[in-house]
Amino acid sequence: MKSQLLYPLLIVIASSSYGVLSTIIKVAMGHGFTTSEAVTSQYIVGFVLALILFLFTRKSIPKINKSGIITILAAGALTANTGMIYGLALNYLTASLGVVLFFQFTWIGLFIDCMIHKRLPNRFEALSLLFLFGGTLLAAGVLDTDLSTIPWQGWVYGLLAATSFAIFIQVNSRQIEGMSTITRTFLMSLVAVIVISIFLSPEIVWNGTLFKTNLWIFGIILGIFGIILPILLFSIAVPKVGGALSSILSAMELPVAIIASVIILHETLTILQLFGIVLVLIGMVLPTVLAQRKNAA
Repeated sequence: MKSQLLYPLLIVIASSSYGVLSTIIKVAMGHGFTTSEAVTSQYIVGFVLALILFLFTRKSIPKINKSGIITILAAGALTANTGMIYGLALNYLTASLGVVLFFQFTWIGLFIDCMIHKRLPNRFEALSLLFLFGGTLLAAGVLDTDLSTIPWQGWVYGLLAATSFAIFIQVNSRQIEGMSTITRTFLMSLVAVIVISIFLSPEIVWNGTLFKTNLWIFGIILGIFGIILPILLFSIAVPKVGGALSSILSAMELPVAIIASVIILHETLTILQLFGIVLVLIGMVLPTVLAQRKNAA
């Protein structure tokens, strides 16, 4: 029973760490840094932290078969890709609508899992998605947003970011024989930082912005919550839980994002948003509880 709860809990913790990123980036922007600089610092510092963990726990990289190499390359690239596309989406979307569009990874991930395994969603998953979708609309305050003013680019980038993250969860569900979780985290962060350095702001390293300003502080926070914790915990838990349930459990990101913005940015929280958070939590826990009761019966 403990092992059945442990892996879902690790996914909840990993997705919760993603939930604080937008708030930390907003704080960094308040200190005069651009979104590109903040995101780049996240991946650079995250890679350095992953490298330190790797050096202290292992001295060499094990031999990896072709399938393992493809998994590492795809997962690392998707990690970077999700961050970059979501950043583009926020140039066109309000924060609330951006969260809603990104949150569509829940049903997209379930849809992909059903396609891969050639099955239909079970009734637990379908019921969970109803709670998640309704809760998302309320929690993010979409009912107060004029959708007619949103540019089409925002919709496209928002859904692409959601799709990228959903695919990342599926790819990360593949086990790699003979590779430790820390080694996997290090290699994925290496791929991610290479991709980020090509498309965003690698110049923060040589122009002094990263180390001569307090950007490095934000880099450490973002690196821990955006690279180390999620990649490490997802790598441990997703292969055990599966892509479909992992997508649903990752819904914890939304309540955490809203609560972090209220506590740190002092944004208001309405009764409808609070009710929406409760619905999201119910939708997230529902499939796990019902499945365990079914197995117990």
